[in-house]
Amino acid sequence: MAEKKLYPWTALILLTALNLLNYIDRSVLFAVQPLVQSEFSLSNTQVGYLTSAFLLFYMVAAPFVGPLADRYSRKRIIVGGAIFWSALTLLTAVTHTYTELLIRHTLVGIGEATFVTIAPTFVADLFPEEKRGRILGVFYLAIPVGTAAGYLLGGNLSPRYGWRFPFYIAAAPGFLLALAILFLREPQRGAFDSVKDTPIVDLLPKDFIGGGVKRILLTTYFYLKRLYVALARNPAFWTSTLGMAMMTFALGGIQVWMPTFLSRARGYSLESANFTFGIIIVVDGILASLAGGWLGDYLLPRTKGSYYLVSAASMALGVPFMIVALFTRGPVMVPAIAVAAFFLLLNTSPLNAAVINSVGAHIRATALAVNIFVFHLLGDVPSPTMMGYVADKRSLQAAFILPVIAMIVSSAILFYGMRFAPTVRIDRELLAAGTTGAGKT
Repeated sequence: MAEKKLYPWTALILLTALNLLNYIDRSVLFAVQPLVQSEFSLSNTQVGYLTSAFLLFYMVAAPFVGPLADRYSRKRIIVGGAIFWSALTLLTAVTHTYTELLIRHTLVGIGEATFVTIAPTFVADLFPEEKRGRILGVFYLAIPVGTAAGYLLGGNLSPRYGWRFPFYIAAAPGFLLALAILFLREPQRGAFDSVKDTPIVDLLPKDFIGGGVKRILLTTYFYLKRLYVALARNPAFWTSTLGMAMMTFALGGIQVWMPTFLSRARGYSLESANFTFGIIIVVDGILASLAGGWLGDYLLPRTKGSYYLVSAASMALGVPFMIVALFTRGPVMVPAIAVAAFFLLLNTSPLNAAVINSVGAHIRATALAVNIFVFHLLGDVPSPTMMGYVADKRSLQAAFILPVIAMIVSSAILFYGMRFAPTVRIDRELLAAGTTGAGKT
């Protein structure tokens, strides 16, 4: 019994740690961007495209990974992907041109897609639905903490040892965590779900002639066709996904360009800009991720659209503070950035819970793959490059208007999406007892 209670939390900790490395690797580049830009003589648009290219290949890989994870071992795919991206991160040592760095980024994006597509489904099957907001709040602590750690790692080490050195530090732990995850047991799919499995695979006609490869290809085709049609007719999934896309546009652009903005437009040193923004992200991220998950779970017995409501309200509340942060100087600016970041990050846990609960466990990895493809395609793939383009034509301050607009659009979509939220089965006795809700093994 003790082992059954301990296992879900052990799995959650290991997966969260690997997720932390995932975001450290991404944000190290943001911290060292000015050094990379100087070495390779890049424009703002070119340096923004490094992140856009990473995310482009990341999102294209996701739809291929999702269906595999719904039918085969999630653990093995996670482990293989972690080793792949960690090894590629070490290859930063041999990147001596912009093209080589661009290729490195695209391949790492493919590797990281295997983890981000699958790990949330693994975590979701460990705990009951009424606790998923809080549990995902722990898992997604990796976003602010990892991002901030990347800023601090890159900001402190790159001036002393060069911009490549922080990537080596970020890569090494990935191999050890991959080995530890290899020993985890996979949880039963959908053991706690209210949204149950529905038939997806079309049966081939009785008079179908053919076998072997032809039968496999046609069966796979009908499976994917039915699966994606089912997703296309799911408004709960699409409103949460599109709301997340606009949130990601805002967050992605801000993460890439805020240290550079503080350095160039507000007179901070590069080290000070990374430290200031890194501290804001890590403190806000921890508080907001846990608070957002808790608030979504707290309101869930009262309204089925609680995850959408918390996310929509947080986006709307962040807008005025973001505007103040952009157009003021002096002592008001940093607190305004901090409050805006808090509200922007508050929606992370409830919004991911909304996506996960919108579909059954049998297609969840594929649904997350589609979700990843869409929110990156419309979100942080274009935003760094678009902001870089506006910065080249106008100014960095003008470029930050784009995230503000995206936050407003996200809030509107999510308020609308509340009506489509599925009803979640609440275990009242479990909720009242406040137990851990450990998953089945």
